[in-house]
Amino acid sequence: MEPSKRVRSINLSEIRKMFEKADKNSINLGLGEPDFNTPEHIIKASSIAMQEGFTHYTSNMGILELREAISKKLKIDNGINASPESILVTVGASEAIYMCMQALVDPGDEVLIPDPGFLSYKACVNLAGGVARGVQLKLENDLRMTSEDINDAITDNTKAIILNSPSNPTGSVMEKEDVKAIAEIADDNGIYLISDEVYEKIIYDKKHHSPAKFCENGITINGFSKSYAMTGFRIGYVTANSEITEELLKIHQYTTACASSMIQKGALAALEGPQNSVDEMVSEFKRRRNLVVKRLNDMGVECIKPHGAFYVFPQVDNPYEFIKGGLEKGVVMVNGGAFGIYGKNHVRLSYATSYNQLEEAMNRLESMNI
Repeated sequence: MEPSKRVRSINLSEIRKMFEKADKNSINLGLGEPDFNTPEHIIKASSIAMQEGFTHYTSNMGILELREAISKKLKIDNGINASPESILVTVGASEAIYMCMQALVDPGDEVLIPDPGFLSYKACVNLAGGVARGVQLKLENDLRMTSEDINDAITDNTKAIILNSPSNPTGSVMEKEDVKAIAEIADDNGIYLISDEVYEKIIYDKKHHSPAKFCENGITINGFSKSYAMTGFRIGYVTANSEITEELLKIHQYTTACASSMIQKGALAALEGPQNSVDEMVSEFKRRRNLVVKRLNDMGVECIKPHGAFYVFPQVDNPYEFIKGGLEKGVVMVNGGAFGIYGKNHVRLSYATSYNQLEEAMNRLESMNI
């Protein structure tokens, strides 16, 4: 007996594999998780909900108050007119990505994904029986997607495009002109445009632009894990036109039924409460980014300065040896090849750890005599 071909077509996460190699003396630059504490008012809201007995199923779509708050946020921050009825609260953005592939992709359909890009994209396409086609993010474009890249990659079999800006693993931020042009390409060709915006608020020196502001086929995925340091809460959302949302709901109903009731109250507090914790976190991430980029370039490791998220994606001659040497010095990194074939000459470092730890990590890497 064997598992399905779909499951055999994917592998366990390389990121988690690297995490397992870390010991108590290692500095882990592998995981994409903010090291900040979840703001107290968010924890309190979830705790009160639980204590008051708000521990049962909610609507499959999510509680109305949260969907109304998300609708307001999308209008103000993103210029997206999304009614509460078109918003579906999910178990993290990861569920939303999986739902989109299951609901919209048939066997043989092609989905354009960024390469290098978040490793879940390819896995979720494969699990739906689709064909993931990597669109190369080029160094001359600072590793960001462009409309020319998409135009060159589209075929008659293209069913969907996934965008991710700010990007994991590159930290790149797309330009407004490219976002708008790709949105128009999607509409003109009847292609679903799925935008993963979980790093939206973690952005420096640039402005975020949502594709759904510019097109009819836009699907927006977002969450609370990165912006509010709520990774363990597992709460996110997806919004699209009502016809698409209804199809997504079918998948959601038969996988998770609804997001955790008390966690939805915490997400509501995150949106309606003070935002100073987000600003403080982003300011510190920017400081850390500047440190890591400077130190790597000073070592002779070519590293583009990213404009968002909390990763750097430097180019190295031999990633395997570089990562092996880092492990011997107690620094955990991820091979860029885990994120696609065009990431093979890179490594990903997360700077979502303390400034002091990052300084020590850079000292250790420098001692490798790269």
